[in-house]
Amino acid sequence: MILVTGATGNVGAEVVRALAEAGRPVRALVRETTGMPVEQTVGDLNRPESLGAALDGVDRVFLLPGYRDMPGLLARFRQAGVERVVLLSSLAAVAIDTRNAVSEYMIRSESAVRGSGLAWTVLRPNAFMSNALRWLPQLGKGDVVEDAFGDVPIASVDPYDIAAVAVRALLDPGHAERIHLLSGPQRLLPAERLAVLADVLGRDLRFHAQSDEEARADMAGRIPREYIDAFFSFYRAGTIDESQIHPTVERVTGRPPRTFRQWAVDHRDAFR
Repeated sequence: MILVTGATGNVGAEVVRALAEAGRPVRALVRETTGMPVEQTVGDLNRPESLGAALDGVDRVFLLPGYRDMPGLLARFRQAGVERVVLLSSLAAVAIDTRNAVSEYMIRSESAVRGSGLAWTVLRPNAFMSNALRWLPQLGKGDVVEDAFGDVPIASVDPYDIAAVAVRALLDPGHAERIHLLSGPQRLLPAERLAVLADVLGRDLRFHAQSDEEARADMAGRIPREYIDAFFSFYRAGTIDESQIHPTVERVTGRPPRTFRQWAVDHRDAFR
């Protein structure tokens, strides 16, 4: 049995779908049950003692980062008979400056996995293509999208591809003690991603690059200050480089990573 945490998220939902389509026994860990057509169990990863039913018969886990007691959580997995864990992390774990909130919890999570005594694989994807969904409120009001870091190109990756690599790491030999760097096939500026989306939607969309002051003010009402500082460290100070294109998706899955256009076509109904 494979337990998928974050099973309703962008990546976790794709992992659940891929495992189910492959006919593999999969259990989705959720906070409350949904209409997912797989076995579901309710539990809280911040309370390892709540995971008895979730871990029954489980030998592999797809794990999100950042829970309060990662060493204790992984010890609970091991006690329950888990043998392999695939952790979703990010480049924040190896940023040039790791003294920020995002790097801190990624580093803490990776360290816990490596010290768990379990067979482990770490995934470090670039930014997700699905981050474009944060433009939805603006697109619902008009044809202009304002966003931060307009001069920063990113080879963003489709969550579908992250999940595909995760599934191979869960099922196949040869992934233990491996760190997989994941990207899409193109480095695009935000304006270029919006242009692709405009073409797919048949809309005349325009991009406005926020100044750093505008970006901080815009984020302030939605994001804790320590995370805003982390994003500025990553994308303005350049402590990570998500413009790098990696061969991992094709090497692991046998097919090229999906383009932003493919992602946009698959998700265009969300923008209508």
